Amino acid sequence: MTEEPIKEILGTPKSPKPGTMEKNPKSEVVVTTVPLVSEIQLTAATGGAELSCYRCIIPFAVVILITGTVVTAVAYSFNSHGSIISILGLVLLSLGLFLLASSALCWKVRQRSKKAKRRESQTTLVANQRSLFA
Repeated sequence: MTEEPIKEILGTPKSPKPGTMEKNPKSEVVVTTVPLVSEIQLTAATGGAELSCYRCIIPFAVVILITGTVVTAVAYSFNSHGSIISILGLVLLSLGLFLLASSALCWKVRQRSKKAKRRESQTTLVANQRSLFA
C-alpha cells in the first residue's frame, strides 16, 4: 500500500479523532478523518447568509399565509366547519403568522445588536480621540 501525505486545508482545525474505520477486502484498515468546519469557513462558504435567516423566511411565510387564507376561505364558503380542509387551512394560516412573527422578532434582535455594536465602536472612537488630544 502506498502512503500518500495528507493534504491539509488552511484554516481547517485538526480532528481530534478519526471519523470512521473501514476494512478493505485485502484485510487492510483504512482510517478516514472528517475535518471540522470552523465558523469562519462557514461564513466564507455561504457568503454570510447564515445570519440572514429572517430575510429568507419572509417569502415562505407570505406564501403559506396566503395559502392558509385561501384554503380557510374555501373551507368556510362550503360550510365545512371542523372538516379536514378547514383544519388544514387554520394550521397553514397560523403557521404563516408564526413564521412572519418569528422573522420580525429575529429582525428586531439583529437591529438591536447592530445598534449596540455601532454604539460601542463610536464610544471607542471618542475615547481614542480624547486620549490623542488630551
